[in-house]
Amino acid sequence: DDIDRAYFAVFDGHGGVDAANYSATHLHVNVGLNKEIVKNPAEALKCSFQKTDEMFLLKAKREKLRSGTTGVSALIVGNKLHIAWLGDSQVMLVQQGKAVTLMEPHKPERE
Repeated sequence: DDIDRAYFAVFDGHGGVDAANYSATHLHVNVGLNKEIVKNPAEALKCSFQKTDEMFLLKAKREKLRSGTTGVSALIVGNKLHIAWLGDSQVMLVQQGKAVTLMEPHKPERE
């Protein structure tokens, strides 16, 4: 279609790099292939995080991998920014020199 899109992501592996590397390799593919990418990019991100997690869990079980990862991704669709994150990774937007809060970080005391 004629809509410009851009995707960015950062993963922080815990207990090794396997989960972070897997996510970096597969999450954007799952986002791009998700049927909601055009109509509901936020839902596409959410579903793609879940699918990537499920895929890695199968691989981890087969290969006895024990790592995990946090992650944050940004999907720009036209002039809209969609943010998705997992774990305690955070994203910051600076607009005209001022920080704009985009998310409430994951904390153990939060529900």
